[in-house]
Amino acid sequence: MVNRKLWFRSRSEPARAAGLGKPPHTFGLEPDDEGDDASSETAAGRRVLFINQYYWPDHASTAQHLTDLAESLAARGFECHVLCSQGRYKPGAPTPPAEEIHNGVHIHRVPATSKGRKSTLSRMTDYLSFYARAAIRAVRLPRFDLVVTLTTPPIIGLVGTILRKMKGSTHVCWSMDLHPDASLALKRMSPKNPIVRSLAWLSDAVLRQADRVVVLGPYMADRILMKKVRPDRIATIPVWSREDEVRPVPHSENSLRKSLGFGDELVCMYSGNMGLAHTFDEFMAAAKTLRDQKDVVFLFVGGGPRLAEVKAAKEQDGLDNVRILDYVPREQLHLSLSTADVHLISMRPEMTGIVVPGKLYGIMSASRPALFVGPAHCESADLIRRSEGGFTVEYGDSEGVVDAIQRLRDDRDLARRMGENGREAFLASHEMGPCCYQWYELLHSLTAPARPAVRQPVTVMMEPAEVG
Repeated sequence: MVNRKLWFRSRSEPARAAGLGKPPHTFGLEPDDEGDDASSETAAGRRVLFINQYYWPDHASTAQHLTDLAESLAARGFECHVLCSQGRYKPGAPTPPAEEIHNGVHIHRVPATSKGRKSTLSRMTDYLSFYARAAIRAVRLPRFDLVVTLTTPPIIGLVGTILRKMKGSTHVCWSMDLHPDASLALKRMSPKNPIVRSLAWLSDAVLRQADRVVVLGPYMADRILMKKVRPDRIATIPVWSREDEVRPVPHSENSLRKSLGFGDELVCMYSGNMGLAHTFDEFMAAAKTLRDQKDVVFLFVGGGPRLAEVKAAKEQDGLDNVRILDYVPREQLHLSLSTADVHLISMRPEMTGIVVPGKLYGIMSASRPALFVGPAHCESADLIRRSEGGFTVEYGDSEGVVDAIQRLRDDRDLARRMGENGREAFLASHEMGPCCYQWYELLHSLTAPARPAVRQPVTVMMEPAEVG
């Protein structure tokens, strides 16, 4: 039974009002006075293997979310193992050990290249070097009750399918994004190519054969259904941010904002991976329009394949109001995200249901408004409108970006209210605790032994004996 007393002590009023009767954190849970918290007993002995190219200490989004989940389940009694790469998300970073235990999670790392994401060739080299060694290592490891595969590299779920067939493990696909759907949507691959067709068929077959497919939202679920995955095998669990990690920091107390020399300017920040699924033309056009307004600054923090485009636009137009910084350590994320007055998010319309930008949840946790450029209807746009936590602007509408920025610059109280709305919605449905607990319930249901059917008592109707 869930320790309800701890849950209601630790939640905010908005979350309680939303009826989220699940414990938000998996750390430090103790049985209540009656000893009715049996979560550690029911999970004991359940062995789960996660497979993904990146894991702690890497800062890739999949690495951070997988680290949160694995450590959360380990704290609840699952025996958690992670199979990942020794090659790092950021080339040149120190190589971690091949085997170690971190916060209760057994980490198995295989040698792989670390050429980075600067080109398709370098990325494919990293993918293939990890894929080959991970497949061999996974087969050699002991049997696991559950195997959870993510989507880095693409079609790594095939290893889960193999373990399901060879060792009888239950396979769960955690669909962080869809491949080769993404490359096809961006026209980086041709659907007529026989190799691409084969990869698409294989990817869809892996999803159809999985015991569960966990998607990030309803639009992604629709795409999975189009691949003829059984509806009863699809579970929707969003990704998250952490309330204890990303929290609002007032500008007057933010050492990072002060070190960057910002005063009363409206700081418009893009934070995270500048990937192929995103668009930056609208933001750079807005920066060009507002270049002479000294009270508006654009700050890009992170890296990725489209970083070169941002740098080129800055140089070409001489945009002194655009600044570019590298990733910040995860322990400084609350300072970085709170440095902004408004956060910029983008997604190309053709990527609807293929990717779900997880950066929105950190923005909401930092109590900052979001300015989203992309399709009118997708997980991100719907959540921003529903929570009244920012603005949504159609793809290609740079004037709409300028208008939203000017409104926030001229009405700082509006920015504050939107940020507060976003944080309230985040606490209700996108904080790490409730999301990880949904994972706990799902995996526990897949490993819990089936209960024997209860035999109903049989009532025999006897005819009254004749009296003679």
